[in-house]
Amino acid sequence: MLSRLSFYLLCLSGSALAADMPGSQDLDVLPRLPRSEIVDYQDVASLEKRYPLGAVQRISSQLRLEREVLAEGRLRSLTYRLPDEHTPRDALTAARQTLLEQGAQLLYWCVGRECGSSSLWANVIFDNAKLYGPEERQSYLLLRLAPPQQDSLLALYGITRGNRRSYLHAEQLDASTPLQAVLPVAATLLRQLREHGALALPHLQAPDEVWSELLGRTLNLDSTLRVSLSGASAAAWAQALQKQGVRASRLELGSASGDGLLLQQLR
Repeated sequence: MLSRLSFYLLCLSGSALAADMPGSQDLDVLPRLPRSEIVDYQDVASLEKRYPLGAVQRISSQLRLEREVLAEGRLRSLTYRLPDEHTPRDALTAARQTLLEQGAQLLYWCVGRECGSSSLWANVIFDNAKLYGPEERQSYLLLRLAPPQQDSLLALYGITRGNRRSYLHAEQLDASTPLQAVLPVAATLLRQLREHGALALPHLQAPDEVWSELLGRTLNLDSTLRVSLSGASAAAWAQALQKQGVRASRLELGSASGDGLLLQQLR
């Protein structure tokens, strides 16, 4: 797996030597994987897009999404062909870590077959046949960017095709009207907690019903997981989570300082 340090050193070494599609350019928020090439590019002043928050599937000839975000605005999309030595997950890992450190909110994250039909992702969601490949080799992220770009969505989809060629597709949609509140998917919050060992939610102060229910569902997806809670309202959050069915033995109180709420996995 490509480390963040290696990634940035390679970026600084000059990845722009790739033969990009004429007129294309990178997204400002997305670091480029070294030696990748832009093979498709689009910049549309106004377009309505739907981004899945669950598996993509077709039932009775109709596209079915568990949840979605629907937004309209300026769309910039680009597809990178990746060098053979790096996988799409390298690029997605680097992008996820960078964006989370900048304050972006991860709304949905799936890997492999849990994402659903690769054919539908390629041909319906992103309208790019290059992205079709084995479903076990796909991955997808949807993020809401940090202020002052909180009304922008970034969708990332990676695939390694059957011919071993790897692609990363990125779309940034800058909504023309303010985006409504969008809750992350519980399974995504759990994956983030497991992957990073911590889940930072700086915007959460005193417990509210919506987030108490969501965090309760998140922790109850894995009844063996134990966490510490830190923040000025950590004790109140512990009580709220217990009301959602999380056993008290799975919760510990950490530091009473810090912004919002911080969950840390206990080993």
